[in-house]
Amino acid sequence: MPLLDTPVRIGVQLQPQHQASYATIRDAVRRFEDMGVDVLFNWDHFFPLSGDPDGTHFESWTELAAWAEQTERVEFGALVNCNSYRNPDLQADMARTIDHISAKNGVGRFIFGTGSGWFQRDYDEYGYEFGTVGSRLDDLAAALPRIEARWTALNPAPTRRIPVLIGGKGEQKTLRLVARHADIWHSFVGPEDLPHKLDVLRAWGEKEGRDVSGIIVSSELGRRDEAHADALFAAGSRLFTIGVSGDDIDFARVQRWLDWRDARS
Repeated sequence: MPLLDTPVRIGVQLQPQHQASYATIRDAVRRFEDMGVDVLFNWDHFFPLSGDPDGTHFESWTELAAWAEQTERVEFGALVNCNSYRNPDLQADMARTIDHISAKNGVGRFIFGTGSGWFQRDYDEYGYEFGTVGSRLDDLAAALPRIEARWTALNPAPTRRIPVLIGGKGEQKTLRLVARHADIWHSFVGPEDLPHKLDVLRAWGEKEGRDVSGIIVSSELGRRDEAHADALFAAGSRLFTIGVSGDDIDFARVQRWLDWRDARS
């Protein structure tokens, strides 16, 4: 794991916080696609996660619908959607619709990235029940089959089997959900711990009766260097994500990682 022919891809999480206007995001999406970024992400929160907690912020799904129309090639989604904020069947319908909006040649480009949620301020200010880590994971476990079932019932159907990305690293619940449902597993796990986590994922795959070798391993790079990325690559990662936010976006930093990707092609 991963499959030997899995290409290295670079994802950019364009965090929807601290922009003076949406124009910054729109222009960055266009530029990142032109640069050759493989996947564009935002996040599903209602308030900034860093810097001024009451700074400017935009909502995830409405942004994604705009990206679907604006872009031509790049895949995109949330890193990650919060399962708590929307009915599972509604999530499925929204994903299907964005999938169709993004289909420039008959095939959509939307990735359904999802997780159980964690940012309590979102819950408190928008009136959702926060619960516990365990209850939120249980809710996600109940939601995913409903989402998948709704995709089979919608008319028109999605343009493709929408890829599911699940974020998190918990061994008892999250990785089991990854083994059961995911096409992509995303985490902040470092290269020293990644082999163990992949062993856990394989074990869950055996219990679930699924070959998990095709699941793409996605890793957050943050401010790490190429040596760290090389170690993640050796451990099995193939999708590498970089976060950017605000108006002063460091496009040169993203280009450096695109060059690193291309050196492995």
